[in-house]
This record gives sequence, structure tokens and C-alpha cells, in this order.
Amino acid sequence: MSARAEGSASDEAHGGSSRSEAEASPDHRHWFEPIADHLGGAYLRYSFTKGTRKEIDFLADALHLQPGMRVLDVGCGPGRHAYELARRGLVVHGIDISERFVELAAAEAPEGATFERLDARDLGAEDRFHGQYDVVICLCQGAFGLMTANGDDEVVLAGMARALRPGGRLALSAFNAYFAVKYFAVEGGSEFDAATGVNHEHTEVRNEAGEAKAVDLWTGCYTPRELRVLCRVAGLEVEAINSVEPGGYGSMSPTTETSEFLVIARRN
Repeated sequence: MSARAEGSASDEAHGGSSRSEAEASPDHRHWFEPIADHLGGAYLRYSFTKGTRKEIDFLADALHLQPGMRVLDVGCGPGRHAYELARRGLVVHGIDISERFVELAAAEAPEGATFERLDARDLGAEDRFHGQYDVVICLCQGAFGLMTANGDDEVVLAGMARALRPGGRLALSAFNAYFAVKYFAVEGGSEFDAATGVNHEHTEVRNEAGEAKAVDLWTGCYTPRELRVLCRVAGLEVEAINSVEPGGYGSMSPTTETSEFLVIARRN
């Protein structure tokens, strides 16, 4: 879930929360949950979700995907990547903190795709995931990057690494800190905190009925060097870091001109 807002309903930001909604409650552990509740199925109307097949086409080669492989989709949302992978013969399990998104994903899941509600920060403590997957994906800031500056991104990454079998591969997208600094402050409606690397954006999201809701977004932003260090600490060897856009994955060296980086890494 990236955090760039655009002008039209189909190009708005990918999620967020007002400060009042971000307060802890018995039902919500993370600020994004009320946003997912509001978005519901409207999440899949946003333009950044429309390139799923092209994203998986690229990842099929980068991750050496083969039918029958076990894939863990962390921050799966309504299941768009898991669906595409399952249709290609892979066995996919998706986790997401949003109960609403998990319900949507499970409702029309193709054969080979299963889903459960789980906070990605708890992944590493779940022994049932340890070493069970050939591939782990975490795309469009589905879990990594929404954890802001509290150290939770490191916890999420460590849990994903632990879920991989030795030699298994990870595909991880992260918001480009260079892009945030270069463009967000210029465009307005956004502030980048240089001390924490967190971009704070003011925008709105719409639900299935088209009702707008003013929200705030907090997205952790990274440089390629930071991503390499985090992966190394988690026991992952980085094979590539590419500059990408949603729906536009490819083998392009890191630049300041794309909103995301895509990390391909291998568990040692």
C-alpha cells in the first residue's frame, strides 16, 4: 500500500487514517485497519491495483517461480497478487491485519489460495510459518513501510525471512525516500520527516459507495543502502534492487524518479 495521492478517485492514495481513528482500540492494533474497513472492495478500483498481472509476470522470472511452490503473501490486502499466483499453479497463503480485507480475499479465492487475519509483526513468533515457504512477497507497502519509525519494519522483515526455507526468495517493495524528498514537498499536502524517514500525507479515500473520507497517511521511506542493511541483518542476501512503479516492475537500477524500490533477496 503506497502513499502517493493523485487527483482522481481512481488515482487516490492507497490508504491512511485520521489521527482520531489511529488511536488504539480493542479491535484495532494498527492505524490502517479503520481505513481498510472504510475502503472495502473499493480498494480494487484504485489505479495502482490494475497492474497485478504485469507485476507477477516480472516476479515469476525474478523469483524463479514454478507451479507447486509455496508462497506467503504478507499484507495481502483483498488478495490480488495471491489470486494471480494461485491461477498459475502456486500454493499461496495470504495474511493481512485487516479483517475486512481478509474476508474479501477469502470470499472468491481460487483453488490454491488461502487467507487469514494476522498482524505481520507477529509472523516471526508463529512457529508454524518457520521455514515453510519457497517465496515470500510483500508488495505495495502491504505491511513493510506502514510500520513508520518504531522499528516494526525490522520485525516484519525478520519474520518474513524466518518463514523462508534456506535458499528461498523474498520480493519486497518499499517507498523510495529520494522520490519523497524530491517530489512530495513540492507538490504539497505532504511532509517528509528527515529524522525518521517517514512521509506524512493528507488526502482522502473513497468507499464502495463513493463516500470520501479525509485521512492521514504515514509511510516509511527507504534508500537502497538502508534496504541492503536491513536485509543483511535479517539473514537475507540482496540479489537486486530495482526502481519500479505499481504495475511497472522491471530491471531498472535505483533512481530518484520512481515511487518504489523492489528488493529481490535470498535467504542464506
